[in-house]
Amino acid sequence: MKNLTDKKKPYRSAAGNALWSFQNMLRDAPQSFWLMAAGIPLSVFLAWTEIRLPALVVSEVVEKQSFWRAAAAVGILLGAAFAATALRDFCQNVRSAYLSRYRFKQYVALQRKSMRCFYQEYEKKATRDLHDRAQAALWSYEGRVKLLEMPGQSMALLQNALCYLLFGTVISFVSPWLVLLLTAAPAINWLCVRAYNRYEYRTRAARSDLSRRLNYTAEKSGDFAAAKDIRVYGMAGWLKQIYRELSDKNAAWQKRLSGRQFLIRLADLGVILLRDGAAYAVLLQMALGGEITVDQFVLYFAAISSFATYVGNIMTAWNEMQAASLAVCDFREYLDLPDCDGNGAAHAEDFLGKAPEIIFDHVSFCYDGAEKNTLDDISFTFRPGERVALVGANGAGKTTLVKLLCGLYQPTAGEIRIDGIPAGDFLRDDYYRLFSPVFQDVQTAFFSLAETVAGDFGERVDKSRAEACMRKAGLGRKLDLLPHGIDTCLDKQINKEGTELSGGEAQKLMMARALYKDAPVLVLDEPTAALDPIAENEIYLQYRDMTEGKTSLFISHRLASTSFCDRILFLQNGKIAEEGTHETLLAQGGEYAKLYEIQSCWYREDYRGGVQK
Repeated sequence: MKNLTDKKKPYRSAAGNALWSFQNMLRDAPQSFWLMAAGIPLSVFLAWTEIRLPALVVSEVVEKQSFWRAAAAVGILLGAAFAATALRDFCQNVRSAYLSRYRFKQYVALQRKSMRCFYQEYEKKATRDLHDRAQAALWSYEGRVKLLEMPGQSMALLQNALCYLLFGTVISFVSPWLVLLLTAAPAINWLCVRAYNRYEYRTRAARSDLSRRLNYTAEKSGDFAAAKDIRVYGMAGWLKQIYRELSDKNAAWQKRLSGRQFLIRLADLGVILLRDGAAYAVLLQMALGGEITVDQFVLYFAAISSFATYVGNIMTAWNEMQAASLAVCDFREYLDLPDCDGNGAAHAEDFLGKAPEIIFDHVSFCYDGAEKNTLDDISFTFRPGERVALVGANGAGKTTLVKLLCGLYQPTAGEIRIDGIPAGDFLRDDYYRLFSPVFQDVQTAFFSLAETVAGDFGERVDKSRAEACMRKAGLGRKLDLLPHGIDTCLDKQINKEGTELSGGEAQKLMMARALYKDAPVLVLDEPTAALDPIAENEIYLQYRDMTEGKTSLFISHRLASTSFCDRILFLQNGKIAEEGTHETLLAQGGEYAKLYEIQSCWYREDYRGGVQK
């Protein structure tokens, strides 16, 4: 994947983004497109009535027409303008509702992409930064949404261009050179705004990173889970200082942007004075010289004022469209991230009824930017129904191996096969069905216990099965104490009658979820890290029942917990350094035995105060 933070050229052109926006709008909310399009001729007509009405009134008076004839002529034009205004406003109000629906659908597409994005890509900081910028395209700033500004400003550009042609035709009867002057002058302002937009785009990565850090600090400062640490360790002042420093940096960026915007406004004001002053001087000279009548003077005067406005509006719409296009670029680039899916030649349904054989064939993996492989040319086989323990020091590559096994990462080299079938032959979602993992990091939400265990909601949740899995995972006593039992919701901050789980209970809940899924491969990554010794022992006693009829991988830092496994793989420096049963590896006296000796000496009765007796 390319470095997303160093790009200087926009991902897509403004014209391409406009076309993409209209195509999406026609697909997801076609009514908003047609209502927006209907507003263009109505707005052009109303623009024409604004200059025609004063001239008409003057003409009727100068020609000394009767009151009723003048009233009828003016009334017809006013009535038409009133009807057009009502219809235009109606279209705008109805369009707003459909645009909200369109915005929601784009938000859903963004979140769906986050769920579908290949984990290995989503884990990268550059991808998460891009996600934040893509999400910002859907935020509302002073009632304006960048993603909606793209089609809106495109329509505005067309509308103002039509008004430009209409009013330019009127002014050309005065002087074609006047049309040229009024058109060319705003180019200075356009160049200034274009330079500002480019500067904002070039600096977006630094500002996005700063914004992420600022929001993260604010979020963690108010995180209920961190409240105890903040108080006991006196972290409030430290967090306040970090927030202040980040806020100062953010304010400095805003000052730079505001300063450039101020210079643009000054340039715009100077252009307006020169442009309009010259135009009005020409018109006054013609009127005083008798070259035009009074009603023509009024018509041309209003046309020049409006024409200058529409020239400026064209520049503004173009610049706004360019600015919106940059946000759409981020949005589209995020949606275009690769999914890295399999080819679909194999189907998980054919493997769910039995414990599979898993082969790592010369597998290597290297993180982006790393100088060497985290896993380097490892080969081993998990036999069907075998219980394998994976041990090693921190940084040995255990978690990386688990992510490769579960399909979250793709090998840099080599191949993983399930019963002889390459992992790449499965569609990714189908491949995930083969695994029931319990990871180190426990994540729960505000759903009920039953929904959390089932990973589903409503009538699709088998509550009796979920409860059986929770009791099997050691949460039976907890269930018996809860008034609502398995229907109890998590997170007291969201649910008034909810419950908060301890670290060990949350880990057991994840164990229950893995049992409920009942996949043929069970992966336990430090499943007892948050458990007390008694609870840990209970899990070990139940481990054989949990893994019955499954191929299982058990990861732990505590080597004493691996003795019930059929085989142990000792991982060191990205390679399988030793392999065998617990007793065999101890008898070999290698690195596994040394590490086991270091851990077990703290539990022996002849070891006191760091001195072995």
